[in-house]
Amino acid sequence: MKRREAIKQTALASAFGILLPFKNQNEKTEKSNMLKGNIKHSVCDWCYPSLSLEELCIEAKRIGIVGIDLVKPKDFSILKKYGLISTMTEGAEITQKESFNDPSYHSELKDRYINHIDYVSKAGFKNLICFSGNKKGMDDETGLNNCVKGLKKILSYAEKKNVIVLMELFNSKVDHPDYMCNNTKWAIELCKRIDSPNFKLLYDIYHMQIEEGDIIRTINDNHLYFGHYHTAGVPGRNEINSSQELNYPAIMKAIVKTGYSGFVAQEFRPTRKNPIESLEEAIKICDV
Repeated sequence: MKRREAIKQTALASAFGILLPFKNQNEKTEKSNMLKGNIKHSVCDWCYPSLSLEELCIEAKRIGIVGIDLVKPKDFSILKKYGLISTMTEGAEITQKESFNDPSYHSELKDRYINHIDYVSKAGFKNLICFSGNKKGMDDETGLNNCVKGLKKILSYAEKKNVIVLMELFNSKVDHPDYMCNNTKWAIELCKRIDSPNFKLLYDIYHMQIEEGDIIRTINDNHLYFGHYHTAGVPGRNEINSSQELNYPAIMKAIVKTGYSGFVAQEFRPTRKNPIESLEEAIKICDV
């Protein structure tokens, strides 16, 4: 009996000895796939035309992305179905070219933004995008004054509803010729004149690399005005890996160091046959 018991115990020990490494390996794999939590990751819907919003939500949830950028209120129910949030809502704007720097649009913009502030607030979300509009021969000072007047018509309501209105910075060299809010100096001056905790900037790293460069220094010096970030590779607006010039791990570390608690949204156009492979790669690059 003692001999049989010894054989049985040896067999069990051997089995556990074989199985345990596999168990540990699985745990290590699961841990390696977990995101670090220093960056709240998002992704822009428009960059994935081959996927429905629902399909993108499924992939985003699997990867560990917390929300989708640039969705309209009509799609909030799809996000909530998958436990995601609207990290940046659009739809209140008229166009990117016709906006707050032109007083002739202020009345319509006020109505549209008040409605969308309600949509965002009722859904329990935070961020609503806005734009400066194109210059059309207008000087910067006039544009600043006009934007202040137009935005102040909606910001008291945004404050009441706890919604943040963010103006996006675009480059005017390549993608958005004549756009007024095309540099951080002008944009930050606008923030200072408005002086509201519910107005911030959407700092698009891709656009500002093209327009003015000096990304990390700009983030370090002005992060208090930045309420959201977008990414993409320069040049080309494609993947953010070593095929382009920006050092995204270093940029993300700089963002984390500022104490930023908002979202970083991937806004590049994938070139791979399977665009989700590019998205997964980008999340890993930015997950510092």
